[in-house]
Amino acid sequence: MLKDKVNQYGARYGMFVYTDDELVQLMTGVSEEIAPLVDMEYPFTNSQLKGVGQHTMMVMEAINEYARRKYERVNKCVFIIHGPEDAYEYAKNKLQYEQKEHFCVILLNTKNHIIGFREVSVGSLSASVVHPREVMLEAVKAHAASIILVHNHPSGDPTPSREDVNITDQLCKAGKVIDIPVLDHIIIGHNRFISLKEKGMVS
Repeated sequence: MLKDKVNQYGARYGMFVYTDDELVQLMTGVSEEIAPLVDMEYPFTNSQLKGVGQHTMMVMEAINEYARRKYERVNKCVFIIHGPEDAYEYAKNKLQYEQKEHFCVILLNTKNHIIGFREVSVGSLSASVVHPREVMLEAVKAHAASIILVHNHPSGDPTPSREDVNITDQLCKAGKVIDIPVLDHIIIGHNRFISLKEKGMVS
């Protein structure tokens, strides 16, 4: 039931956790039964969008996520990565305004066509949260030829931290072992990004 899911997750993990049907339910309005749960779990405050309540914010987020999914399904064949800007454009609407760090993987075939997008973890970026085994398992399951790492900085500043650099190094080494190279690591801020490859941090 949607009520149980909202009670468990709210919007703490973004809208990724909801199915299309559940998004439609949220888009058509939050019921009186679910509304108190949204108040408790939803991370936005009224001060972030003056005059917009938490219920409305969740409906808006549901609409945005549903539209994003539909657009990607219709246009999935055109997503080809030519450089860091393409990876950023593909992932920014998913991640740039999330309230927690979401570590994800863009999966590519031999022609750099995007064949998948997987969320690996939510929360602080550290070795204990992002394990190379989990990242590479997603790549192997999708038969990916290469991958691009991507995560957001909720602060809006995409400057890489020491943890970002360390995780990138670990995953690059793991990719070499199984012959699925890491092409880049994109850090997304608010309307800007940093490519660790361009910074010389992806080998």
